[in-house]
This record gives sequence, C-alpha cells and structure tokens, in this order.
Amino acid sequence: MQNTTTHTNCLRCGRTLTSAKSCATGYGPTCARKIRTSAVDLADYKPHQVQSARELIADAAITPLRSVVFLTASTDGTETYRSAPTACTCPAGLKGSHCHHQLAARLLLAA
Repeated sequence: MQNTTTHTNCLRCGRTLTSAKSCATGYGPTCARKIRTSAVDLADYKPHQVQSARELIADAAITPLRSVVFLTASTDGTETYRSAPTACTCPAGLKGSHCHHQLAARLLLAA
C-alpha cells in the first residue's frame, strides 16, 4: 500500500507534525515509538496478520473515527472498514474471525 496523504497532525495524539517524515507517516516520533513498543497479546494472531497490522499503521491506513473506532483501508486500498479492537466490518471480521484491522486498532489503543 502506498501512502499518498500528507498529515499535518498526529493521528494518535493530534499534535502538529513538523518534520517531513512525521507528516508522511502520520505519527510524531514519540507516538511512533509508543506504537512500535505497545504491549498487546499476539497469541490469537498469525505472523502475517501481525505484519499486516504493523504495515497498516506504518502506511497511516488506519485513522481514528471515534474513541475506540477506526477507519481502516483494505489491503489494496479500494475499500474502507470500521474497525475496533473486538470487531471489524471487513469480510474476515464479519465472519467473527480475528483480522489484522482489529489488531492494528489494539496496537494503537495500547500505545
């Protein structure tokens, strides 16, 4: 997924972003570090789901919508889903399976 959006505020804390790298990723250095090091139980997720969730965050393809609800992009970027730590409107989430969108929401909320 290719990031084509430039952000002016951090997607996690809302502070103004000043560096070009932060504007491209959507997260300031402190929030990015907190997200990378957030402690979440990954036992229910497969390695490829963990990688996909981290890519979703790195590509700024998950943005806060409400307190625990996020707007997430599909892998190919053609669809958007509403995701929370316990539910998602993507096909896997609607089946009741754990999806990488849910994991990305958990990682962001744990940071």
